[in-house]
Amino acid sequence: MEKMSRSGAALGGAALSGRTMFCHLDAPANAISVCRDAAQVVVAGRNIFKIYGIEEEQFVEKLNLRVGRKPSLNFSCADVVWHQMDENLLATAATNGVVVTWNLGKPSRNKQDQLFTEHKRTVNKVCFHPTEVYMLLSGSQDGYMKCFDLRKKDSVSTFSGQSESVRDVQFSIRDYFTFAATFENGNVQLWDIRRPDRYERMFTAHNGPVFCCDWHPEDRGWLATGGRDKMVKVWDMNTTRAKEIYCVQTIASVARVKWRPECKHHIATCSMMVDHNIYVWDVRRPFIPSAMFEEHKDVTTGIVWRHLHDPYFLLSGSKDSTLYQHIFKDASQPIERANPEGLCYSLYGDLAFAAKESLISSDSNRKPYIGDRRHPIFFKRKLDPTEQFEYISSSSALSVFETDVESGSMDWFVHTAKQYALAGRPLAELCDHNAKVAKGLDRNQVAQTWTMLRIIYSSLGTVSSANLNHSMGKGSAALPLMNSFNLKDIPSGLGSESRLDRSKGESRTENILLDSSSTLINNEDNEETEGSDVPADYLLGDVEADEDDLYMMDHENPHAEEQEYSLPQEAFPLRHEIVDNPSSALDHLQDKADSPHVSGNEAETVSLTPVESFSLISISHSLYENRLPSDFFNPIVRDTLLFYAEQGDVQTAVSVLIVLGDRIRKEIDEQTQVH
Repeated sequence: MEKMSRSGAALGGAALSGRTMFCHLDAPANAISVCRDAAQVVVAGRNIFKIYGIEEEQFVEKLNLRVGRKPSLNFSCADVVWHQMDENLLATAATNGVVVTWNLGKPSRNKQDQLFTEHKRTVNKVCFHPTEVYMLLSGSQDGYMKCFDLRKKDSVSTFSGQSESVRDVQFSIRDYFTFAATFENGNVQLWDIRRPDRYERMFTAHNGPVFCCDWHPEDRGWLATGGRDKMVKVWDMNTTRAKEIYCVQTIASVARVKWRPECKHHIATCSMMVDHNIYVWDVRRPFIPSAMFEEHKDVTTGIVWRHLHDPYFLLSGSKDSTLYQHIFKDASQPIERANPEGLCYSLYGDLAFAAKESLISSDSNRKPYIGDRRHPIFFKRKLDPTEQFEYISSSSALSVFETDVESGSMDWFVHTAKQYALAGRPLAELCDHNAKVAKGLDRNQVAQTWTMLRIIYSSLGTVSSANLNHSMGKGSAALPLMNSFNLKDIPSGLGSESRLDRSKGESRTENILLDSSSTLINNEDNEETEGSDVPADYLLGDVEADEDDLYMMDHENPHAEEQEYSLPQEAFPLRHEIVDNPSSALDHLQDKADSPHVSGNEAETVSLTPVESFSLISISHSLYENRLPSDFFNPIVRDTLLFYAEQGDVQTAVSVLIVLGDRIRKEIDEQTQVH
């Protein structure tokens, strides 16, 4: 498991060197902290409290602070911190609510120094002031923060967050009197240690508990927070209100965040559950980690950079009872496994294509963006001289290919205004005409909109036979589409031409009679029998025929039948004529119900198509006419008009509004129509 690669860093004349290495612990670790000279690390947990020396080849146990046959709960640590000014001073947060300080300079085996028992519940975090030796801050599950002067027996200040438990407290590195506290309700509070009565600032940072925070070591106003919402956020506290400037999306709840020394935009994180890896993120690239350490087999509970000025050595403790030293150059680089190519269409039809810059020639057909809603073509990181590996700074180049549209040209607007028809014709003709105009101007989406409007709103009486029967022959019979029917409701004229003899002063429909006594459907498993009220979703074509229809032929004069039949021009007829008087046809059908045959005069007009020419598809008027109210589609049409208006095509929206008139105006408020 141990990797043999070595690394060194110059730190003020001294050099840190070492390799990726680990050691087994006696129990799972809850927290770790490193001393000022980066030579030792303390590991604390419920059942472990030890100090290890960090040598070039291995960790060496130096001191076990859990002494006694039955150590008390004061040794059960939720957090530990090593003072950066006094190498002999440590502080721990105990699970029983006690804050304990430890003096490594004591000659006795027991290094325990002071006990502060003012908290009522578990202490989650302790933090030393970066410049004041005797100032210690704690945050507890009881919702209080306390400031201790190690020269006194009791706390000197108590801060009430007026909220749920405190999960983290951190003194600001640059502002002497300021500290930040995070809470389980998602809030972050900033306090001045001189004013314990009220916080200086409070803002909601996360959806859910905020588990950790860390002040930037270089930029005094940057505060990083991590929460259960799987986010790492960077806040600029220099402004009047806290401003979120970066946000990193991780895959699990964030337990620890630590800024990387000497790298302004790099931050290390570990998760509270599920994910065992440690990630180093560049906050400017929030979706792919810059580096990843995968050594731990269980949840990582503590991370710390070995030295304040060393960006290459990272220490970590875990619930898998191991302590690791990670070397940054041994980390895996997720960016190497990331796909450098990407493709995406914009709302306006522009195409963005990302690929390695080496694959995109300099003379490719790139077009610049125009207008304030556009973005730069290239997103490239500049080389960072502090970056250890050059390939980390490389990135893909983004090319944008705009749609081939004359920008700024309004010719289509003028042509549309001149050619559109908005009144004076039936609705179906208006929609068809405007669809042709839009189609001729290559505005296919608008043309499709007009076509859909005709389908939705055109009633049977206004649809011309030419529109309904584009591909029908002269001898083809016309049928309305029937979404549901039973045999009693079948209109006359089924499978034949419906003719109206007006010269004799009477209406007579020539049809084929169905024998009501015959069992057209005689199947016990099929509920749609004669006389049943259960609807059946059948599509009847003009050339469909049942077995009984075959008996209705005039066998004495078969040639007359063949002469009246004409082959349709299209395989699937699209439209049919409408039966004008279905009620009289029904009466006629009922009068003839007792007769299994048709009279000679009626038989002469029967047009029977051969069985092998059956058409199973027949589309007539609006599909939903018999089932849906006329205004069913009004909300959809309204949203369509609003869409066109938002896209700047007010002409289309207004034209549709004028053509539809009262059909749609009631769905749109007057103010919207005016504007």
